[in-house]
Parts: sequence; structure tokens; C-alpha cells
Amino acid sequence: MVKGPGLYTDIGKKARDLLYKDYQSDQKFTITTYTSTGVAISSSGTKKGELFLADVNTQLKQKNITADVKVDTNSRLFTTITVDEPAPGLKTIFSFIVPDQRSGKVELQYQHDYAGISTSIGLTANPVVNFSGVFGSNIVALGTDLSFDTATGNFIKCNAGLTFSHTDLIASLTLNDKGDSLNVSYYHTVSPLTNTAVGAELTHGFSTNENILTIGTQHALDPLTMVKARLNNFGKASALIQHEWRPKSLFTISGEVDTRAIEKSAKIGLALALKP
Repeated sequence: MVKGPGLYTDIGKKARDLLYKDYQSDQKFTITTYTSTGVAISSSGTKKGELFLADVNTQLKQKNITADVKVDTNSRLFTTITVDEPAPGLKTIFSFIVPDQRSGKVELQYQHDYAGISTSIGLTANPVVNFSGVFGSNIVALGTDLSFDTATGNFIKCNAGLTFSHTDLIASLTLNDKGDSLNVSYYHTVSPLTNTAVGAELTHGFSTNENILTIGTQHALDPLTMVKARLNNFGKASALIQHEWRPKSLFTISGEVDTRAIEKSAKIGLALALKP
């Protein structure tokens, strides 16, 4: 893909990944194997309290076409077929879920030096049509994200966003929930050598007049070990340590505690991902 403003989902992504990615309070195990023909098979299991969820995902790549097929414990079959760059900057994605007959969707993504556009339509008689577009450069960009339900004739999503990127910082602002929610995020790289960064996100609800502020940081203890921490204005503090004990194989342990109710048990999450 060409270098440009990216897609609408990229607005604020750096800050979101720093603050939320890899944090969990469950136990998750994932193992990936490859066949001699290049097919990747991933099996994962997640324990949520007394509930155990599992799925098996098969991925096949042939030139610029990728097919993903996943089966979960609820007997649902998720299928995604991606055609990468049939034309410069273009990507086509076709997805559906069996037995959900209304889940079929076709999405087109196009990225240019000064634009990033994504549009999708459901494969039903009265589909939901989604359009998102970002225009600008890799420094300053403005975008919108719209969803229209042809069955009711109403917009079910109407968002707008603005992002600014500099050498070591990214600032983003988005207006969500049809103008009822304002989100401001900030990401700053402190030291590229140690992958040290800080980030913050503030969400304000106009109808509820509620503010949610989350701040966080990350730091690489060594090339294979990363630590992260975050705290929000409700007093919930979280931390994790992630170690790559062999190439592409990660072990992550994370925890969360409510500083306003220390007597409550802390939440501990474990994740193990194995790849050959």
C-alpha cells in the first residue's frame, strides 16, 4: 500500500493500541502451525470465568488472495476472502458467517498518497451501506465514517475525525455517536531505542456529561520484553509484561486493580501464543 493518511480506523490507533492492546483478564492460549503447502492453522482457547471458548482458524495465501476460515464453539463458520491490490492501492474483502444469512458483506478499500477510502455493502435485500473516507496527508488528515440502513432509511452511524502526526507524536480528535461523544487521544514516542512511549485518551459524553480519562505508557526492558501500564480517572490501574521467549511466540501476563477498592480481588490475565 502507498504511504498516505491511511483509513478512518487508523485515526487514534496508535494511542488505542498503547492503552488497550494485549490487556485482558482471561486466560488465552493460541498455537499456530504451518503445513508443507503453506496453510496456516491456528487453534485458540479462552477461559472466561467458568466459560470456555475455542476456535480453529485456517488461512491460505495464494499470490495476492488470502482466504481465512474460522470455526468456533458455537458452530459458526466465519469466512473472509481478501484480494490485495488487484489494482494499485486497492483491496477487496468478502466476508460472511454461516448460518447468519444477513452477515454477507463486500468491502472495497483504496489508499492513495492523499486519500484513504473504504466502502462496504451488506449482501441482503435491504443492506447497510458504510462509507468512510480520510483526506489529507500522513501529517494532517480529516475523515468521516457513515453507515446508512436502507431498510429504515436512517443513518445509524455518523462520525468525523481529525488527526495530526509529527516526527514523534500523534494527536487525534473524533466526534462519535452522531455528535454525542467527543474523543481526544495523544501518543508520544519518548525513546525509539527502547520503544518508550506515553499516551492518553479523553472521552466526553455530552448527554451524560461524563468524562473518561485514561493515561498509559510502555517501555522495552530489552529487545524481547515489553512492559505497559495504564490508569484511568475511576482509579482502575492495569499493567502487563510481555516476553517473546522465541521468535513470534509471546507470553503475556496482565493485571488490573481498583485503587478505590483495594480489598477486592485483582484481575489477572494470561496469554500464550506459540508460532513455529
